[in-house]
Amino acid sequence: MLDFYHKADVASRIHSAIQTLSSEPDQGTDGMKSMMLLSGMLVETVFLFENCEEGLDCSFDRLADMLGCEPSEGAFDRDVLPPATVMDFDTESGRAMAREFFEEWLDCAYEFHNMLIGLVQQYFMHWEAMGQPRAESFRLLVECTHKAMSYELAAQELCDVVIEQKIGRDGWSLADSIAALSGSAGHRLALSQDGMNECCWFYGPELPDLLDQTTYVMTQEAVRLGLPIGPDWRFGLPANDVPANPPSLLISKVEPVCRAFFEALQMHDLNDQAVSCAKAAGRMIAVAAGGERPEIEPNIVKPLAMAAITESYRSICMDYAVAR
Repeated sequence: MLDFYHKADVASRIHSAIQTLSSEPDQGTDGMKSMMLLSGMLVETVFLFENCEEGLDCSFDRLADMLGCEPSEGAFDRDVLPPATVMDFDTESGRAMAREFFEEWLDCAYEFHNMLIGLVQQYFMHWEAMGQPRAESFRLLVECTHKAMSYELAAQELCDVVIEQKIGRDGWSLADSIAALSGSAGHRLALSQDGMNECCWFYGPELPDLLDQTTYVMTQEAVRLGLPIGPDWRFGLPANDVPANPPSLLISKVEPVCRAFFEALQMHDLNDQAVSCAKAAGRMIAVAAGGERPEIEPNIVKPLAMAAITESYRSICMDYAVAR
């Protein structure tokens, strides 16, 4: 069991790690990134509770008592938050930090969670001294944490639903499921752009930024869950000057499942849905290609998933271009 001084040392090193990761050259500390790292750490620790959503609500109640205020109310401008891909990356970094420091804690897991709440309070008090009211910081934390948790729960539940309904009932293979989920991610991502310039398909070697970030969500989720790291994700992708070839039939068959699920979760933003589908695809990739005797070889499943997400994105963008 850690004594008081060692616990204080862990808290101090968490603070130092957050400051290091949030530091921007010549710009100081990125407060929003600090917020997302804290959100990710809270999300990781509330999974200690039997009901993580109730655990998160109780955590916010406790923080409200410590701060002496509730989160600010009223309409919330979603543009205040970073893009879904950035939120997923930074909150996942926070979750990884929580796991790393928890290994050193050697004490009650709930005490670690309580220490994090106390650390959040200190950050809010510091930011208030710099002009950011604690109620506004609290509201941002609530929004960021709920987003991070929704991505995690959506990815897990989507995998479960696809395994139960499509693999178990309809006889799909793992490859079908991966192509459908990754294709759905690209499809939703392109629809979210609504014909904007970012959606216009490129004729160079690089992916558009938003698509590249979304594929990164998928690949990193697979790597986190044990897929061997390798350079062959984009090997064999179709050239840009050939007709798009998305897995349209698979996407159409998984679409009712996804639509019903996102409606139940009240996740209406297409970018959030794209990130959730990408994370779910990454998990399925790890299931199919992980371990010593994978069902599908990594050098096969990686390009399969990448082709599905990019070709689905490209197909919608080409439709936008024709409509113009």
